[in-house]
Amino acid sequence: MKEKIKNFFEDVVKEMKKVTWPTKAELFESTKIVIVVCIILAGFAYIIDMLISQVMKGIF
Repeated sequence: MKEKIKNFFEDVVKEMKKVTWPTKAELFESTKIVIVVCIILAGFAYIIDMLISQVMKGIF
């Protein structure tokens, strides 16, 4: 059992050495894209909510 655990962590270390981490600039660009998309989706949800609210006020 201890050997399996040891092998697992050795494999984890080997795999983590293969990972290519993003540069600071790439991370910054990705973050900007995520923030912009979140703002756009929030605006879309707000508009849809307002439209549905107006329709519901008109019905009731």
